[in-house]
Amino acid sequence: MTTPDHTPGSRDPGGAEGDPAATLEVRGSGALATEQPAGAAIAPSNPGPAAPAPVPATGGAGQGGAVDGEEPPPSRRKRRPLRTSLIVLVAITVAAAAGLAATGTLGGKEDDKPEASQGSSATAKVQRTSLTDTQTVDGNLSYGDASTVLGQSSGGGTNPGEGGGSGIVTWVPKAGDTIKRGGDVYRVNQQKTPLLYGNIPFYRTLQSGDSGSDVKILEQNLKALGYDGFVADSTYNDNTAAAVKEWQDDLNREETGTVKLGDAVVAPGARKVSDVKAEVGAPPSGAVLSWTATERVISVDLDAQYEDLVKKGTKAQVKLPDGTSVEATVTEVGSPSNAADEQSGDSGSGDSGSGDSDKAPTLPVELKVKDQKGLGNYQAASVDVTLKSESRKNVLAVPVSALVAKDGGGYALEVVKSSAPNGVEYVPVKLGMFADSMVEVSGAGISEGTVVGVPK
Repeated sequence: MTTPDHTPGSRDPGGAEGDPAATLEVRGSGALATEQPAGAAIAPSNPGPAAPAPVPATGGAGQGGAVDGEEPPPSRRKRRPLRTSLIVLVAITVAAAAGLAATGTLGGKEDDKPEASQGSSATAKVQRTSLTDTQTVDGNLSYGDASTVLGQSSGGGTNPGEGGGSGIVTWVPKAGDTIKRGGDVYRVNQQKTPLLYGNIPFYRTLQSGDSGSDVKILEQNLKALGYDGFVADSTYNDNTAAAVKEWQDDLNREETGTVKLGDAVVAPGARKVSDVKAEVGAPPSGAVLSWTATERVISVDLDAQYEDLVKKGTKAQVKLPDGTSVEATVTEVGSPSNAADEQSGDSGSGDSGSGDSDKAPTLPVELKVKDQKGLGNYQAASVDVTLKSESRKNVLAVPVSALVAKDGGGYALEVVKSSAPNGVEYVPVKLGMFADSMVEVSGAGISEGTVVGVPK
């Protein structure tokens, strides 16, 4: 029987001819080859055109290559899948081990550090910067809470609802209308009931000889509307009465020089009508309309744990549904409350240990937005409110992804050094604040401009 020549680069099997065992050989390039038993053809690592299979010397061999009278040798074709599987399995195992070593998943001595080429695909520099920690909470954009305007006929009583006169509603605004100082809130018998700005409603008839904060509110509004000849000093005197008569004439009212209940409606500022309740032709009793402020505000039910993040004047960023942002300022901070407090007076099952009663306490916070145009056309919307929690100035920081977990705890940075054996040195660091995908770091050998590896 003729034995085919060995392919260049193959090794002598060193065993009995026909031994089916094959030994794995690792080449210098990292490729895997196999030792073949004597008589087997070995494919070169870069095969060219397929060579014809060796032909036996005697012509009596069958298709399997057996000689007459001899048992045909085991088929080589059936063993190739096993060899290929072994090669793939070993290659996968080597790659997996390299990956685990690079990520620090495998245990080992602290001195066993992965090379820069195994773990890092990019570098970054240690920066000297300022970091600001923030807390983002849910908020609601709206015109604020609506309040109700109660109608009163101009009568002269001393208590609300005691108007001694009578009349019917002859005009009301429309929902969506904006009413400013001096504008009509509603009309009774075609007499105008104007809006005045202030924080105390008129609760009595005002006349000469009176004094107090309500008198000052009246005088300040008369000044703002263009009436003069008096001093806004909280004292109602004859000069004040003269200005009131002029004002009453412009309102198509009787010129009495005194201001009765129902002669004006006092509110903190301009109002936006949200709903009209009174009907023209009906008596001016009960709810006439409801209104809100004309500027949109942000309201937040803030978890009590974040109470220290807000106070009057605190700045915040508000992100709108379209992705744009505006700056807001905290104007009101209420008192903490929880669902159990709110439900304490409600009737029901009385199961105080379930449902919303377990919610953490919250406190109401209101923020105003100076740039109303920046809010676009949103009338009401859910928004994200970002509050500043803590700031650190002039600190050293790196991307969070540059941190390398140390075996046994703690973190290090992969500092690039040409003098190091593998081109990098692992330097332990102490961590500080995390903010905006950066982390504050400190440690011996870490300074501004230090180049560090950023793992994949």
